[in-house]
Amino acid sequence: MKHMPQVVAAMTPFPHSVEIDAPVVSAMALMKEQRVRHLPVMELGALRGVLTDRDIRSALGRNLGFHNAEGLKVRDIYHDDAFTVEADAPLDHVAASMAERHIGSALVTKHGKLVGMFTSTDACRALVQVLRERYPPPAPPGTEAA
Repeated sequence: MKHMPQVVAAMTPFPHSVEIDAPVVSAMALMKEQRVRHLPVMELGALRGVLTDRDIRSALGRNLGFHNAEGLKVRDIYHDDAFTVEADAPLDHVAASMAERHIGSALVTKHGKLVGMFTSTDACRALVQVLRERYPPPAPPGTEAA
């Protein structure tokens, strides 16, 4: 009998993070460079919350043209009430909670330390895996067993 996987099986390990007092423009650059939409926010090695691309767009305006963007710090706009789960949390519970809350990420910790991040992209990858296991694609023409 199969058991429900833990979130650690589908998360992105060791995600990029940003310091709480970093300029928002630096966080934006890191997000763009790494092609991510969520950054864990750290302060002196401790997890404090999450910064999202939506937070940045809200703070800087639709065109990211806020007149004082250079002076804006991560601490000014991040979420300190980020959804955080333990690495051994059942994957279905984490995904269901994210859907219910309409959020795109969960910070994954082990003994209070950040070990990963589970995002909607990770959830899609996990769904693809389940679908392909349950509904295997047909073999390419000419490769069927005789």
